[in-house]
Amino acid sequence: MEKFQPLLDYINRIVDLTEEEERLLTSFISTRKLLKGQYFLQQGDVCKFSGFVISGCTKTFYVDDEGQEHVVMFSIEDWWTSDMGSYITQKPADFNVQCLENTELIQFSYENQQQMMKEIPKLERFFRIIVQRALVASQKRIVRNLSMSAKDRFLFFRKEYPKIEQRIPQYLIASYLGITKEFLSKIKSQLILEQ
Repeated sequence: MEKFQPLLDYINRIVDLTEEEERLLTSFISTRKLLKGQYFLQQGDVCKFSGFVISGCTKTFYVDDEGQEHVVMFSIEDWWTSDMGSYITQKPADFNVQCLENTELIQFSYENQQQMMKEIPKLERFFRIIVQRALVASQKRIVRNLSMSAKDRFLFFRKEYPKIEQRIPQYLIASYLGITKEFLSKIKSQLILEQ
């Protein structure tokens, strides 16, 4: 039960589970350790598991027809990782999820999640709330990408995700921001001059 404590703490911040419900929940989940560079999910495969990061860091990205990588999300401790569209529909994934560090996850299969929600109705509410939050965050990111300059997007990223910037190579941050690594270097140099 102790190895699942980070997830239980996270869930209990949103819904209150009884000890019995916690015991039942832990019977449906497992932990998984992946090495830096390993994939949790590959584009084209069906996303069978949703993962909650206990330690480590993942990137969610897709590769376009020209072989260009586009980072859409990073996940660190206490964050979720998967291709939500593939997981929910059980159709082939649009995204890859790869570990940027040695990573430990708590994972549960789509089938187990459905069963958990039947047996612990509070979890239906919990998952609805986290999906709603993910949708809002995604919409806000779209608006930022459409309305903010690259410099302002970088400043927002730095302010909003201070724990991530130091852990991730600059070229991946540039990809996430939709700019080249050279342009990101230019922005950073400019910011140093402005101090």
